[in-house]
Amino acid sequence: MREAFKGIGKIKFEGAKSSNPLAFKHYNPDELVEGKAMRDHLRFSVAYWHAFCGGGSDQFGSATRQKPWDDGSNSIENAQNRVRVAFEFMEKLGAEFYCFHDRDVAPEGDTLAESNKNLDAVVKTLKEEQKRTGIKLLWGTANLFSHPRYANGAATSPNADVFAYAAAQVAKAMEVTKELGGQGYTFWGGREGYKSLLNTDMKRELAHLGAFLNMAVEYKKEIKFKGQFYIEPKPKEPTKHQYDFDTGTVYGFLKANGLENDFKVNLEANHATLAGHTFQHELELAAALGILGSVDANRGDLLLGWDTDQFPTDLYDCTMAMYTLLNAGGFKTGGLNFDAKVARESIEPVDLFHAHIGGMDAFARGLKAAAKMRKDGCFAKFVKDRYASFDAGLGKKIDKGNTNFGELQTYILAKGNPAASPSARVEMLENILNEYI
Repeated sequence: MREAFKGIGKIKFEGAKSSNPLAFKHYNPDELVEGKAMRDHLRFSVAYWHAFCGGGSDQFGSATRQKPWDDGSNSIENAQNRVRVAFEFMEKLGAEFYCFHDRDVAPEGDTLAESNKNLDAVVKTLKEEQKRTGIKLLWGTANLFSHPRYANGAATSPNADVFAYAAAQVAKAMEVTKELGGQGYTFWGGREGYKSLLNTDMKRELAHLGAFLNMAVEYKKEIKFKGQFYIEPKPKEPTKHQYDFDTGTVYGFLKANGLENDFKVNLEANHATLAGHTFQHELELAAALGILGSVDANRGDLLLGWDTDQFPTDLYDCTMAMYTLLNAGGFKTGGLNFDAKVARESIEPVDLFHAHIGGMDAFARGLKAAAKMRKDGCFAKFVKDRYASFDAGLGKKIDKGNTNFGELQTYILAKGNPAASPSARVEMLENILNEYI
């Protein structure tokens, strides 16, 4: 195959003083941070759909990106060539993982059997390229939202035949993910929600979604797939309300359906802000609930009202994300998948390198800053001291569940009004954070 990204060699670490736009200034994959190599902390992954399938179209305009390797056809040959281009890019970038939807990598046929045959043909090329480069599949998933059959949802469709089709498509996608050595499988409810409650039986749809995921767990055991299952929260778009709204909603749903031990969350920064949360909030809550799994690394534009999927370059977001991840013990599964796309105005192939380099450098800087914050212990000490009243005496009894309302009532009636809590020092802490960033 001819070289797709001519004139671009392997992206190297050149340090902060480098002026080379095609070099890492901060991401040094072998550098040890808290005793572990950066590459193992960050586990960078390329999103196949945005990087190699997206053309730059948006709600108001058609595709703009130059992809000289793509002949624009839905042929198997074109799909296989796209795979080789993708692995050339990832190899030059130094990304060790990738993620895909089934319909990203292979064209959809007129029937499910034809689609499965197409997918099998392209999977052969994926396996060849994985073996050649050592790049691994972080997770796979099925596209249950693009085709018109899924206009009313997949697992939550009012049409039982659509439910069955979605189940069969997911079963095949899981089989392929296992065949490629995928380390996980993600469920994103792209249209699992509603536009109007006038035509929606919400109780029934939620029950169907729970049944669908329980069937998936059963099939996972049947085919002996050992990867981690993820659910990716998103509050809206394309539906008005999606049933996987945010981490808290997903956890409640999992508990209600007996699935809390089978799933973790794949959190996306842009989805968090669409839900009215910060990225760190969703990470913190997932860690607290024990369901933090993987991350789709991107950002939104607060002046735009939709999922813009921009590359992550906000150093505050990256630092606080890594602070939470390090405090939670780091990635035990998953990694940082760049579910992000270049701007519609960025049209040349080289822009794909600039975008990923910027995101990787931003998270590397965030990792180093977060590690220094943990080493200094300033924030951890402040938090510990703030809750010190729960470390002994009555507070300790509350924490351990060894008291009750009667005892607490007797205690506070005898003690009188509580003393004012010490200042939370919000501004001071924010000033200290600035010193790290």
